[in-house]
Amino acid sequence: MNSQKIFFSAIILALLMSLSFSCQKSQMDKDREIIEQYIADNNLDAVEYDVSGLFYVIEKIGGTSHPSPYADVTVNYDGHLIDGTRFDQADTIKLNLGQVITGWRYGIPLIGEGGSIKLLIPSAMGYGTQKVGSIPENSVLIFDVDLILFN
Repeated sequence: MNSQKIFFSAIILALLMSLSFSCQKSQMDKDREIIEQYIADNNLDAVEYDVSGLFYVIEKIGGTSHPSPYADVTVNYDGHLIDGTRFDQADTIKLNLGQVITGWRYGIPLIGEGGSIKLLIPSAMGYGTQKVGSIPENSVLIFDVDLILFN
């Protein structure tokens, strides 16, 4: 009888621990909530790219041809955290999309030359669990990007 109580107590404990872990939100879920709240707070008409959690607002579509995910692009951009803290900004900078964060690689090709886009990038498509400069780990990133040209 005593061994049965121990056995059932162990099962109940295992179930409770399992429930506890399954109730914890993944970083992706947390990022989605943060992005959706930002969209609501700023009255944005954002579109979700796919299940990756990347959202975007095309402010100006630009030309009819679009860069590939590995194109050389010249852009103006402003990057900030969800609380508005600017962490980076550049004008007329040339970059290769194959060498930037995943959110840019997917987002920039959505517009053509002369286009503008706001990217709301979940942490997994940004810098993930790494702190980079003034950007804390697991940060949602907001970028306003103007695509000047590409090749």
